[in-house]
Amino acid sequence: MTDLGRLSHFLESEFKTRKEGILMHQQKYIGELLERFQMIDCNIASNPSETNAKLDECTNEERVKATKFKQIVGSLRYLCNNRQDICFAVSIISRFMNDPRKSHLTVAKRILRYVKGTLKLGMIFPSINNEGEAELEGYSNSDWCGDRMDRKSTFGYLFKSNGAAISWCTKKRPVTALSSCEAEYIAGTFATCQAI
Repeated sequence: MTDLGRLSHFLESEFKTRKEGILMHQQKYIGELLERFQMIDCNIASNPSETNAKLDECTNEERVKATKFKQIVGSLRYLCNNRQDICFAVSIISRFMNDPRKSHLTVAKRILRYVKGTLKLGMIFPSINNEGEAELEGYSNSDWCGDRMDRKSTFGYLFKSNGAAISWCTKKRPVTALSSCEAEYIAGTFATCQAI
């Protein structure tokens, strides 16, 4: 074995040691991604998707090149490993990879515009907890009947340990909830299972 010194790059992720802890980001990968899809000069977006936007199959819209759409979505899915802020939006557009339409590509490009505006963001893993105790925080949420085609909900959860994100997921529910309360209960159940 050879000691290569402090970790600086690993699988398109960059690591920087700071006094607060270790910062992990993907600035170089994002730059390459924006250049690859000709989005380097695009305007930035303040959030990854429009509020309360609902996508469906859009069969009356013109088709786009499936290969390009799949490349964008695949690249964004890889970026989700470090960027939980785009997980929900990427999971929504991933549903339309078999028959992408113009509105689906527009949403994918909006995520790229958001990523450009948040290029310098990353995740910090704190080196020391000030209180000396481990702290676990968990959040969950669900949208009721968010999918217009089959009326199933999308849920998500996020867990933080000492302020650093350690586990997150966004997923379409396998069952249809009959009320918003039931949708939240199901999301809370999955989050509880993950916490345990």
